[in-house]
Amino acid sequence: MNQESLFDAIEQPAENPDQVHSSEVDLDAVRRVAIECRKCRLAEMRKHVVFGEGNPKAGLFVIGEAPGAEEDNQGRPFVGRSGQLLDKILLAIGFERRDVYIGNIIKCRPPENRNPLTDEIDCCKPWLMEQLGIIQPRILLLLGRVAANTILENNLSMGAMRGRIIRWKDFDCVVTYHPAALLRNPNWKRLCWEDVQMLRAHYDKVCPGDA
Repeated sequence: MNQESLFDAIEQPAENPDQVHSSEVDLDAVRRVAIECRKCRLAEMRKHVVFGEGNPKAGLFVIGEAPGAEEDNQGRPFVGRSGQLLDKILLAIGFERRDVYIGNIIKCRPPENRNPLTDEIDCCKPWLMEQLGIIQPRILLLLGRVAANTILENNLSMGAMRGRIIRWKDFDCVVTYHPAALLRNPNWKRLCWEDVQMLRAHYDKVCPGDA
């Protein structure tokens, strides 16, 4: 598969509902509490809490930084232009959106799409940790420096984090550029393509039953 295949669609089988029911129930219970959260200033500005969506037993959890305007309007993660590109990236390595779980570090949109502040992350990160505990993915795809620095608890640059598998707690992590950054800097798509090819090869090793 070449770099141009980044925009090709690949069909994948549907999940077995019998295998995911318990996790769906657990996630819904957390979601019902999270949508009432008012722990930080972002609760005063939001239209919707963007909790996350996807396969509740996914082997791959995709984590971005924060919802944007379109996500805030719809209450769903990655549904704007960045989300459309993310869908194409996932499809190019054999995942449909329904195969993975997609969320963000924080659940409410920061004003003017600024980076989330430390106290906002501290208030919201427990919801993400609850999701990780329920879903128990094998691999995390961390989109952008904010998501990667937050999860990996470091201040490293993208160049220092991408291009390798990083172990964090019980998860193998792959860091690549946020789709919004790729839209602004198309020359980074080649590096992203290298990262997600590495991710797919690692996924096939650690989740062989899902390949």
